[in-house]
Amino acid sequence: MSTQTATKPSLTLKRRFKATRAKVFAAWIDPEKMKQWMGPEGVQGISCEIDARTGGRYRLVMRAPNGDEHDVSGVYREVVPNEKLVFTWAWKTTPDRQSLVTVEFKPDGDGTLLTLTHEQFFDEAARDRHHQGWTESLDKLERFVA
Repeated sequence: MSTQTATKPSLTLKRRFKATRAKVFAAWIDPEKMKQWMGPEGVQGISCEIDARTGGRYRLVMRAPNGDEHDVSGVYREVVPNEKLVFTWAWKTTPDRQSLVTVEFKPDGDGTLLTLTHEQFFDEAARDRHHQGWTESLDKLERFVA
């Protein structure tokens, strides 16, 4: 009997922002700010609730250009202001496929280096979809905090 567990797919993205850590961090914990940048290009945040504390919950509903709504939510496992967020991530349509997101904010000269790690994906296809979604979301965040 093997005790080895299969490694689930993950992704890591790094991005430098020309904004302070406080400004970039605020964009992740302020519902009105998050609605403006979270989601791939063309996707609009329509509602957002955030209780940014360890054990607190968040929920974001986004609308795609075709009218489909995408509802994601989770629980904050760790909140270190201006430094780190760790939260679970599960889509309403697949609540059994919970994954884990860690976002780290490091000072980088007059800007911020953000490292996003999304782990425990159900499969590689899910990871690849999220890679595109996160990349486009970070593009939108870059414009938002500029």
